[in-house]
Amino acid sequence: MEAVSTNKAPPAAGPYSMAIKSGGFVFTAGQIGLDTKGTMAQGIAGQTEQAIRNIEAVLAAAGTSITKVVKTTVFLANMDDFAAMNEIYAKHFTSKPARSTVQVAKLPKGALVEIDAVAEK
Repeated sequence: MEAVSTNKAPPAAGPYSMAIKSGGFVFTAGQIGLDTKGTMAQGIAGQTEQAIRNIEAVLAAAGTSITKVVKTTVFLANMDDFAAMNEIYAKHFTSKPARSTVQVAKLPKGALVEIDAVAEK
């Protein structure tokens, strides 16, 4: 296993890696709508966009890209935000990886969405 880190996405907020390379895959930690300065994007569309930008930065640091993503998990604070999140998501994940989407009681820093990804190296 090899840890991945980049200054082009917000640092891990706890004792975990931004991503791990293992067995031909890259597993990202969940990304929320924070930028590298710690500012939260506004609304579900803005937060989804920023979370995906963060995933793209982490994957680039790992030597892969969003086009190689095979699976994502989307965590929503409110399932009523599904359509707005999905609209932004579809613009970026054009390869249509497998996905799970679940509503959760609460996300870090009051985020509306968190997304993690698994990509081929």
